[in-house]
Amino acid sequence: MSLRENHTAVVARNETWAGTSATEPYEAGWASEAVLFLRALEDAEVPGAGATVRVQISPDGMRWLDEGTTFALPLERDGTGCARVRHFGNWLRLAAELPAGQRVKVLATFHLK
Repeated sequence: MSLRENHTAVVARNETWAGTSATEPYEAGWASEAVLFLRALEDAEVPGAGATVRVQISPDGMRWLDEGTTFALPLERDGTGCARVRHFGNWLRLAAELPAGQRVKVLATFHLK
């Protein structure tokens, strides 16, 4: 029995999300499953109702489609959201549309195997 390959990729570090935001695209066609984490590094500038974070997939890393998995954007310092996905093809990213005036600094990591 061989040990499965495992990789953690940091795709957004100390980025301030506002308006239309997304992580860097990540090519992960070798992986069969992914757990995607998004953590708030500071309290949001405008707390309250937040955005929904969407997992997106792409055939080429340029044209994006919502995969269907979502979670709430964390708005409090160290708040963390996550999604588990399989059958995602080759490219992955997280995306969100934040309400007007809302900003949050994030760290996003993809854990793949």
